[in-house]
Amino acid sequence: MADTMSSGGLLHSRLQTGSKRLFWLGVAMTVVGAVAIGFPIVATIATALFVGWMVLLAGVFLFVGSFHIHGTGPFFGALLMALLMIAGGVFLLFNPIAGALALTIVLGVLFLVQGAFEIAFASEMRPHSAWVWMLTSGGASVLLALVIAFGLPGISLVAIGILLGINFVTTGLGYIFASRASA
Repeated sequence: MADTMSSGGLLHSRLQTGSKRLFWLGVAMTVVGAVAIGFPIVATIATALFVGWMVLLAGVFLFVGSFHIHGTGPFFGALLMALLMIAGGVFLLFNPIAGALALTIVLGVLFLVQGAFEIAFASEMRPHSAWVWMLTSGGASVLLALVIAFGLPGISLVAIGILLGINFVTTGLGYIFASRASA
């Protein structure tokens, strides 16, 4: 019991120390989420383009790095992976709508993991009044993951932007209320 109290006190102390940063992170996430909800197709295409650029850049770096790998097998493995990443990045950049299904699946998995994290965080916060808000945010993330899973493959481009927006808004509100609980 004393161990639980000391860890609760430690959590409260950490929340107090970072409450301003947590608050402003929550505000920023809420604003980004509202913009994504307002412009869901733009949010989906922006996400696909961002991922396309990241995959392309990672492929280019791996391509350059592969020439510094010794041994035929590792060299060709890295080279093949680099070329696949470059091709995937270029595909997403030139066909962001076609890549939306794969991104939707990845997004669903991310929401599920985030929801699990937030639910666990809420259980750690439980002595504090804002634990319910973090639990709500975690539950919303899990619910969004289920919406994605059951909506595949017919989920539209609009749904990805809206789901991202809802996720950012609920996470932002969770952070805002968590920061206020420690003040």
